[in-house]
Amino acid sequence: MSIRIGIIGYGNLGRGVECAIKQNDDLELAAVFTRRNPETVTVLTQSASVCNIADIEAWKDKIDVMILCGGSATDLPEQTPVYAKLFNVVDSFDTHARIPEHFANVDAAAKEGGNVGIISVGWDPGMFSLNRMYANAILPEGKDYTFWGKGVSQGHSDAIRRIEGVKDAKQYTIPVEAALEAARSGENPELTTRQKHTRECFVVLEEGADAAKVEHEIVTMPNYFADYDTTVHFISEEELKKNHSGIPHGGFVLRSGVTGWDKENKHVIEYSLKLDSNPEFTASVIVAYARAAYRLSKEGQSGCKTVFDIAPAYLSAKSGEELRASLL
Repeated sequence: MSIRIGIIGYGNLGRGVECAIKQNDDLELAAVFTRRNPETVTVLTQSASVCNIADIEAWKDKIDVMILCGGSATDLPEQTPVYAKLFNVVDSFDTHARIPEHFANVDAAAKEGGNVGIISVGWDPGMFSLNRMYANAILPEGKDYTFWGKGVSQGHSDAIRRIEGVKDAKQYTIPVEAALEAARSGENPELTTRQKHTRECFVVLEEGADAAKVEHEIVTMPNYFADYDTTVHFISEEELKKNHSGIPHGGFVLRSGVTGWDKENKHVIEYSLKLDSNPEFTASVIVAYARAAYRLSKEGQSGCKTVFDIAPAYLSAKSGEELRASLL
């Protein structure tokens, strides 16, 4: 019997989850829940229902795992604890500083409902987190480096679009090649924020907007651009749509460490991603963890989990015997 999946929110991530489900024979999309009028939302899976989120409780026994595809700023901190009382849930909460608080809230709610909640699933946090943890355990004396890009930062792009006079914008985060090579050298360099990444912005102005004023607001914006070398390009709306319509991303996690009685040998562990579609890759990771949530629930477990708490075999559709024969 297939694992019945529900999706809350049908934006880029929700559509990515639907596509990922199609590639997994043991999963099926049962329903999509939306705050919009369901009649205005068309999904690709013909057998799936589209429902208003107000009707979600009626699906309590018809969904095995609910995947939450809202934003981390306001949606997930409220939604995940609420729905963890009703369903096994998986989310992609990515505000790193608030993960302990979010974990505690989801843990209490999931235990109250007797369900499993898996939070902060994706590639960072998620796959990058796992690789940082593995590398720290293997090389306890060393230094971590994380580089993002080249790719579109959706949060930074949105910050630019909120500036007066900006019609549309895309922002790319780009690793500095010299910093990346220094991290790979095994010399454990100290690298500042500015040394590790640059930011490149492609901006469409409203008619009559002051380009110099907009550029100044971008490059001096605290928490987003002020600490980086930032380049701003003003382009036409047509050029933005033609050359910057995708959502690529990726990055690198490295740990440089030493072994030996006198720490005489150096080692570098590196994990990298190059993604055509940030939300579709994130969705693919989430779907694998939805399978894990279902299996943990069937074992009688409850409460909140992160990627650190789940054995890799729970993610795979293959049996233990198949994994040992084909991948070990």
